[in-house]
Amino acid sequence: MATAIPKISLSSSRDIPFNRLVLSQSNVRRVKSGLSIEELARDIERRGLLQSLNVRPVLDDTGAETGTYEVPAGGRRFRALELLVKQKKLAKTAPVPCVVREAGSAILAEDDSLAENVQRVALHPLDQFRAFRDMLEKGMSEEEIAAAFFVAPTVVKQRLRLMTVSEKLLEIYEQDGMRLEQLMAFSISDDHARQEQVWEIVAQSHNREPYVIRRMLTEKTVRASDARARFVGLDAYLAAGGPIMRDLFETDDGGWLQDPAILDRLVMEKLHTAAEDIRAEGWKWVETALSFPWGHTRQFAEINGTEVPLTDEETAQLDALRAEQETIEAEYAQADEYPDEVDARLGEIEQIILVLEERPLAFDPADMARAGAFVSLASDGTLQVERGFVLPKDMPAEPDETNDAGGADGYDHAAYDGRDDRIADDGGDAGGEGNSISPDVEPEEEDGIKPLPDRLLTELTAWRTLALRDAFASNPHIALTEFLHTLVRDVYWQTPGADCLEAYVREIPLPVHSPDMPGSVPAHALRQRNEGWKHDLPEDENALWRWIDGLDDASRMALLAHCLSFGGNALYERMPSYGAVSQRSVTERLKRADRLASALSLDLVEAGWQPTVENYLGRVTKARILQAVREARGDEAAERIAHLKKPDMAREAERLLDGSGWLPEALRTTNGAEQMSVETTTVGEDVEAIAAE
Repeated sequence: MATAIPKISLSSSRDIPFNRLVLSQSNVRRVKSGLSIEELARDIERRGLLQSLNVRPVLDDTGAETGTYEVPAGGRRFRALELLVKQKKLAKTAPVPCVVREAGSAILAEDDSLAENVQRVALHPLDQFRAFRDMLEKGMSEEEIAAAFFVAPTVVKQRLRLMTVSEKLLEIYEQDGMRLEQLMAFSISDDHARQEQVWEIVAQSHNREPYVIRRMLTEKTVRASDARARFVGLDAYLAAGGPIMRDLFETDDGGWLQDPAILDRLVMEKLHTAAEDIRAEGWKWVETALSFPWGHTRQFAEINGTEVPLTDEETAQLDALRAEQETIEAEYAQADEYPDEVDARLGEIEQIILVLEERPLAFDPADMARAGAFVSLASDGTLQVERGFVLPKDMPAEPDETNDAGGADGYDHAAYDGRDDRIADDGGDAGGEGNSISPDVEPEEEDGIKPLPDRLLTELTAWRTLALRDAFASNPHIALTEFLHTLVRDVYWQTPGADCLEAYVREIPLPVHSPDMPGSVPAHALRQRNEGWKHDLPEDENALWRWIDGLDDASRMALLAHCLSFGGNALYERMPSYGAVSQRSVTERLKRADRLASALSLDLVEAGWQPTVENYLGRVTKARILQAVREARGDEAAERIAHLKKPDMAREAERLLDGSGWLPEALRTTNGAEQMSVETTTVGEDVEAIAAE
C-alpha cells in the first residue's frame, strides 16, 4: 500500500495597516549603504507594492499577540513605505499585503530573512534585454524605460544594443556557452553572418577574449582616429552614406568607419579640391596623392620664397599674447604646477603664437610659372602642401659662365629634407640603377630563430640611421669629435666603406625603408632643422662665407653638426662577394655606428619607433614574434598567442607590444661605458650570421 505524501501548509496572507508594522531586529540585512530606498519608494509610488512583506505577530510577556507585527523579511520595502508615509504620499493606516508566519513557528525569523535574500536569483541580462525590447516595441522610449527602472539611459541603450546580436549567439549565451563580455563584444557589428563566423573561429581557439572578437569584427574597417577620417570629418562621411560602427560597452574613440571605399573617395575629392586651389595660386603643376614616397623631392630643384610679413593686426595680437604669457608665468613662478585651466590657456597661447610665427612663403610669379607643388595628407590628418619644386626639364639653361658653387641656374638645389626614395616592390630602383636589394620573401616557418631578412634589416637600420642623424645634429660636441676621428682615420688608416660618417659630406640615401618612417619624429625634426637653416642663409651666395664667419661659436657648431648629419650611415647592406666594399666593412661600419649611438644615448623608443605588423612583426617568423612578446611581456603573454596563425599572431603581438618599449636587436643601443671600452654590435647576431653565409 503506497504511503501518502504529507502536504505542506502555506502561511496565510492578509492586509495589515502600516502603523501596526515594525522592523524586526532579526532582519539579517544590517548594512544600509547602497540600498537606494528613495528609488524603491518612487517605484512603489508609480506601480504599487509588487511583493508582500513577511511578518510575525509580536507577543507580550504572557505570550499573547499584541496586534503589532514585526517584519523580519522585506525590510527594504518596509523602509520605502515608511518614507512614503513621511512624505505624506501614503496614509499611516494604509493596508499593506503581508504573509503572516504563525507565532511560535519552528522556522526562525533570521532563517526567513536570510532565505529571502539568498534564495533570490538576479534577473538574467538576456531576460532584462528582452523585457526592455518588448517595452520599446510597445511604445516606451529608452528614456522612459530608464526612468521607470532608475537606471541611466546608457544602461538601457547597452542592453538594447544586444538586439544587433545573432539569435544563434543569444541562444549560446542563454545556455552559458559564452560570457556576457563576449556577447557585448559581438554587439559592435550588426552583421549576423560575420558574427557567427567569428564565433566559430574563436570557439576553436584558447583565446576567446572580447578584444579578439572586437578586432576580428573591425579588421576591415577604419578607425575614426585615422588620419583620413580626421581629414574628411565624420559628418561628411555620414552625409555620403558611410556607416559607422560604434561600441557602447567600451571606449571606441569615435568608432569604426565601415566603408573605406567611401572614405578614400572623399579624401581624394577633398585633396583634388585643395589642389585646384593651390594651382590657382599660379603654379605650373600640382601633383596629388594620399602620400608620396620617401624622398620624392630629392631630384627636384627648389625655388626660394620670402616670408609674408606680419600685418599690424597680427603684430599687435602676437605682442598681446606674449605679454599674457609672461604675466601668467610670473604669477605662478613659485607654484609647483599650473592649475588645469591656466595650463590649458598657456597651451592655447603657445599654439596661436606658433601659427603666427610660422609665416607662409610668397614666391615670384615668374618662378611659379615653371614650378609646382605636392599636395598630400599629413599623418595628423591635416593637409600637407609642399610648394616650389622645379622639374629638371623646366630648369633654366646653364649660362656660359658658372661659379664654383654650382648655383648659376638661379635655384637652390634641395638639401636633405629627411626623406628618400623607396625601392620598388619588385626589387628594382625607384629612381636609379645598381641597387641589388631584393624584396623580402615570406620567411619559412621553422623552429628556432633565423637571421632577419636582408631587406627587413636594411629597413630597420634605415630607421636607426635617420634617428642617429637627428641625434647627431643635436649634439655639436659629439659631431665634431666624430668628424675629427673620421678625418684622422681617413689620413692614416684607409678602410673603404667602414666609416659610419662620410666626412666630405656626401648625402647617404635611404632607398629602402618602412612606410612609417616618413612621418616619424626624427624625420620631422630633420626637416624642421633643415628649413630653419635654409631660412637663415643669405640669399646672395657670395655673402655666404662672410655670413658663416660672423656666426657665434654656438651657431657655427650647430651648423657643423647639421651638415655632418647628412653623411651619417648606420645602414646594413648586403654586399656582392667581389665588390669594392666587403661585407666585413659593413659590419665594421655598424660597430662604429653603435659607438656613436651610445655616445649620443640614442633611444629609438623616444624617437617614436614601435613594432607593428607592417614594419616588423609581419616580416619575421613566428619564433621571433614569440621571442619579442616574451621579452616584453613575459612567458604567459607569449603562451597566450602561441597557438595563433602567423597573421593573427602578428596582429595580437602588435597590441601586446604597444607601449612596452621593446626594440629588435638591430635598433638597440648598448650601455655607453661598455660601448666605449669594447666595440660590440647590437645588430649582432643577424649581421654576423649573414656575413658568414
